[in-house]
Amino acid sequence: MKLSRIKLDKQNIFLLLLIVMVAAGKLIPFRSEYNQYFNLSAFIDWGIAAIFLLYGLKLNIKEIIKDISNWKLHLLVQAGTFIIFPMLVFLFYGFVKDTEFFVTWLSIFFLASLPSTVSSSVVMVSIAKGNVTSAIFNASISGIIGIVMTPLLMSFFVQPDQEDINNAEIIQQLLLKVLLPIMLGLILNPLLKNWVTKYAKIIAEFDKMIILLIVYESFSEAFSQNVFASVPPSVFLIITLSVVSLFFSVYGILKLISRKFHFKREDVITATFCGSKKSLVHGSLFIMVLGIPEDQKVLFLLPVMIYHSFQLFYVSWLANKIEKKYRLQNG
Repeated sequence: MKLSRIKLDKQNIFLLLLIVMVAAGKLIPFRSEYNQYFNLSAFIDWGIAAIFLLYGLKLNIKEIIKDISNWKLHLLVQAGTFIIFPMLVFLFYGFVKDTEFFVTWLSIFFLASLPSTVSSSVVMVSIAKGNVTSAIFNASISGIIGIVMTPLLMSFFVQPDQEDINNAEIIQQLLLKVLLPIMLGLILNPLLKNWVTKYAKIIAEFDKMIILLIVYESFSEAFSQNVFASVPPSVFLIITLSVVSLFFSVYGILKLISRKFHFKREDVITATFCGSKKSLVHGSLFIMVLGIPEDQKVLFLLPVMIYHSFQLFYVSWLANKIEKKYRLQNG
């Protein structure tokens, strides 16, 4: 239990740092002239590639091959991520398509189209004593599927007059920053597996550092361009209520289906935890490569940040609660 509490504390520290980065973007924003001393955008680009390289290095190929037979669990997790999530948001499309709330709806649909996160999914499943191998497999494969699915889902609703969007560039960016690093990690896995295991804690902190820098850069630009003037408090409230409702809806649906399929306790935990997660790293990357207009980037980042924060807080508490119940039942 002590270890679980330490992990929960670390999550809380990370969420606090997210708030600090937003405040830093307002008080000491990063300006373009600073690039002559330190090119923040380039560092973030390389950092994102490094994160996915490390994901590939962390995959245990033998365990993943052995776990493929658990296909019902894998299908449910991916269906939750790329079908149930978008469909729940799509239900409201008819109400907003010709209104001023369309872009707000689209930003929430963008969240629903994202892949699952890797690190926090695996950590939470581990705390709750779920199927960790399946969690690693599904969280990792979700990122690869997302290379195709997220741009595909967004393409149905992105306005045709947004000339900034270049499909060839999107594919190139995703291949260079996501797929290529993951494949390279898989190839180097046998050589560097021990090194990755030895420095796992440092690697996890690097992951978080890049996320924090992405948030700082995005909000620096937003505050510098006075973007928040176009995001009224009512929109913040709508987004917050929407993403929290979305989480509980998806979580409940996945739990119900898992029980209908008579999943083992460990698989129910993995299905609900991994299938209800969304990745802030992928969200930040797709915002940069999908051609989202500059004045809308923060609006698209907001649902992802709010959802990410909520899922860390709530699922951390839930994982500890499930683990405590498991210990009481098993002595």
